[in-house]
Amino acid sequence: MSVFQNITSTSIIFLLTGVPGLEAFHTWISIPFCFLYVTALSGNSLILFIIITQPSLHEPMYYFLSMLSTTDPGLSISTLVTTLGIFWFNVREISFNAYLSQMFFIQLFTVMESSVLLAMAFDRFVAITNPLRYSSVLTDLKIAQIGVAIITRGTLTLTPMVVLLIRLSYCHSHVLHHSYCFHPDVMRLSCTDTRINSAVGLTALITTAGVDSIFIVVSYILIIKTVLSIAFPEERKKAFSTCISHIGAVAVFYIPLISLSFVHRFGKWASPYVHTLIANAYLLIPPVMNPIIYSVKTKQIRQAVLKVLHTSMANN
Repeated sequence: MSVFQNITSTSIIFLLTGVPGLEAFHTWISIPFCFLYVTALSGNSLILFIIITQPSLHEPMYYFLSMLSTTDPGLSISTLVTTLGIFWFNVREISFNAYLSQMFFIQLFTVMESSVLLAMAFDRFVAITNPLRYSSVLTDLKIAQIGVAIITRGTLTLTPMVVLLIRLSYCHSHVLHHSYCFHPDVMRLSCTDTRINSAVGLTALITTAGVDSIFIVVSYILIIKTVLSIAFPEERKKAFSTCISHIGAVAVFYIPLISLSFVHRFGKWASPYVHTLIANAYLLIPPVMNPIIYSVKTKQIRQAVLKVLHTSMANN
């Protein structure tokens, strides 16, 4: 054991895992993964292109949607190389520094997505509860400041969590449970006291996604209260319909995230397949579903998408 304890963290090579027990089928399993990655990247790129090129969409609601469509591909790209590397070439090795880098960006884009969803909830709150002040509250400068705050918040929150991993010694097995780098996963391999790491990680989760989810719920309670006070049913329906897409985006982000957190903390009973399924759903479902949700449920986006597709087909 003393030999292992003398190994420094920076010299460690971790081994990532694909789908345990199905290694012989990794090539076939890569097909749906490739489809999901392509769908996520192309769908979000299309949404970004439409918002940038359509002047009618240069409004606060769509600026926040463009932030979401920037964050989602970042979440996908952060895991694409290691995941497909395992499935296609059985490349499982990853250095400690590369592990820290990937983990930081996965967590950063996760925090950013949570923050963007909160900003979008605030956008809907102002638009419905105080429409006369909407344009004066959410100015272009204010939206830019919110964007900078989102990046700064994620960076400052996650840096201590990443730095604290360097102090640990890893004398247990170096085999990780996922095809990407996940904070609780690496802590299980340490023979050092990880209580500080766990506390910092839990604090980061609570102060970001935890706080964001509470404020999102509160904003919708106030939105519903305002909508129900509208006298005309058609106006109530119209007001609430502007929130449907955002509610869908919140659901596809928080449900996998909460499920993954519960499985890691309390899911010792769960099979490796459950862990793998939820771990990948957490990173792939939001980037894939968000463009679909907004294209189907938001009239302006849907019309713009159809216009772009029609123009593209006509040119060909």
